[in-house]
Order: sequence, then structure tokens, then C-alpha cells
Amino acid sequence: MSSVAIFLTYLRGGGVERVIINLARGFVEQGLNVDLVLVRKEGDFLSLVPPEVRVVNLEGKRLISSVPALVRYLQQNKPVAMLSAMQDINLVALWSRRLAGVSTRVVVSVHNTVSQESQNSTQLKRRIAPYLARKFYPWADAIVTVSQGSADDLVNLGLSSKRIQVIYNPVVTPELFEKAKEPIEHPWFEPDSPPVILGVGRLEKQKDFPTLIRAFAQVHKQRPARLMILGEGKDRPELEALVQELDLEDDVTLPGFVANPFAYMASSAVFVLSSLYEGLPTVLIEAIAVGTRVVSTDCKSGPAEILENGRYGKLVAVGDIKGMAEAIVSTLEEPPDSESLQRKAAEFSLEKAVAEYRQVLAVN
Repeated sequence: MSSVAIFLTYLRGGGVERVIINLARGFVEQGLNVDLVLVRKEGDFLSLVPPEVRVVNLEGKRLISSVPALVRYLQQNKPVAMLSAMQDINLVALWSRRLAGVSTRVVVSVHNTVSQESQNSTQLKRRIAPYLARKFYPWADAIVTVSQGSADDLVNLGLSSKRIQVIYNPVVTPELFEKAKEPIEHPWFEPDSPPVILGVGRLEKQKDFPTLIRAFAQVHKQRPARLMILGEGKDRPELEALVQELDLEDDVTLPGFVANPFAYMASSAVFVLSSLYEGLPTVLIEAIAVGTRVVSTDCKSGPAEILENGRYGKLVAVGDIKGMAEAIVSTLEEPPDSESLQRKAAEFSLEKAVAEYRQVLAVN
């Protein structure tokens, strides 16, 4: 029986981590042995790991310090293949395989547009990410990107398109639909309440929630509505100050991280993605999977692919407050077409992604 290792730092409550857990579940359901190799065994999503998956704790304080432990793991366990996700983790996986001297097939996956992430960051490691990708990604046996836009970005950076395969994230699972039906204990979702506009993501610059809050302020002037943003992050004080500045404390709430955002998505009137950049925004797929109407920035990359250039939800320019407000208002006034949204979301099924990942990982 083939064994697969999946390498991550930890299981914080992010879209990439949720995708990886879905993928691990799909692998074990098809009879593969799966090791989830973590730099640190911590994070909100640990409880979601299927019991058949072995969690390996490298007990590293920092990612770079985990290299010796990962080398030992590879030498002792010799998995057929190892999948890593996100820039820093990908680099450590590649360096460790080379140091270990094993034949394990290493596939790195890219969940963002590297050039956009570099341009929008002040961190040195993010600024030099394009150079590091050009230098070390050729060491990989294959590179997976989660959207065609992300793949095009890597090619523009100088990587060979022959090494890159696009595999859409395994987002739509039976569990998603089960969790979407769970009740929500929040007064905003009681019958006859104003419609709730929902945002989900880390409270960080990439997600550009200030634009969403300012757009909501314009919507609020035109009609009764409420805005809820699920997630946690370092920009919380800034966002809370903006809500106060706009006098929206009664109609905007930031409840923090929620383990089951699907129930909130299913009960909201409109889901809004306000990001500056993405790879393939998982939350946008989750929202249409439960039949919720969506508005998204036309950021690089993913939204235009998912929504087929506006067919399945309105696209607005990045940072366009007025445009976003107008799109939200018009979407609220449109009748929902849940069936067509759900049919589109089926393209991002777990079954399809698992089959494609097994092929690129060369595990049978």
C-alpha cells in the first residue's frame, strides 16, 4: 500500500489547511497510508484530522529548525511521495529531501500568486519569494497550482510550464453540506432579520476587509443590512477602529475564528470576497457550493475562473468601494439561483481532486 506524507507547519484555521485535511481524508478513504507531518502539532483544525491519518510532530520551534527532524523522518519512513503547501514549507521540503538522499517524490503546491504576494508584502522573505521559487522549485518532481492564473504567474517568473499542473482545490465534500445544515446560535439569523452580508478570512492586509467595511457603509445607507466577518488576525484593532469611525457598531460584527463557517454561509444573503490577491479562494467555492450568492474582487487569481468571468457572481475591481457597494445592492435584489451555483461548485469536488493528486504524486 502506497504511503503519502503531507508536510505543513501547523493546522491553524486557514483555507489551505482545510484543503489539506480534505485531501488527507480523500486519500485514506481510497486506502492510502497518510502521514500528516507537522513542524508543530498545534492549531484549530487538529480536531478535524481523520483518525486514520497519522500525525507526525517534528517538534520544531521554527520552520527552518525542523529540517533535521524532517530529514530523519524521510530517511526512516521513506514515503513514496511527499506533498507540501505554501512557499516556506515547499522550500524546506525540497531542501530536506535533498539532504535525506531518499527517492521520495516531492510535489510542491502553490496556493497564492507568488508575484502578487511579493508585491503586497513588506516581509523580506515574501519580497524575495519569486527568486526563491525560480531557484528551488525546479528541484521538485512536479509543481501543483490551484488555479490557471497562479500557474501563469509561475511561468511569468521563469518556471517551465511543463513542470506545472493545475489542480483545483478539493473543497466540496459531503461533510461541507452536513455542516451547512447545522443551526446558528446568533440573533442576526432569526426570521425577518435584515440580510447578512458575510466575509470570511484572516484579518490581514491580503483580504482587504477595510474595503468591504467601507462598501457596506454605503450599502447600509441605502437599505437595512448587516455585515459579519469571520476570522482572526493582526489587523483586528484597525478594523474595529474603522467600524467605530463609520458608526457601524450595531450592524458590523467580527466574531473571530469559527470552526464551521459553512452554516453561516448558507444562512447569509450575500458572500463577499474583497481580497487584493489569491491563488484559488476556497471560501468563494464554499459559498457557491451551499447556494449563496457572491460578489468578489477580480483579483489575481482565481475568482474569474471560479465565477466564469461574472456568470456566477459579480466581479469588481480590487479596492473599488463604490463598485463593491453597487454589486452587493444589486445582488441582494436578485432572486437566488442556488441550483446553478451548486452545479458550478461540483467542479471543485474532493473526488476529482484526489484522482488528480494521486496521478501527480504517482501513488496507486
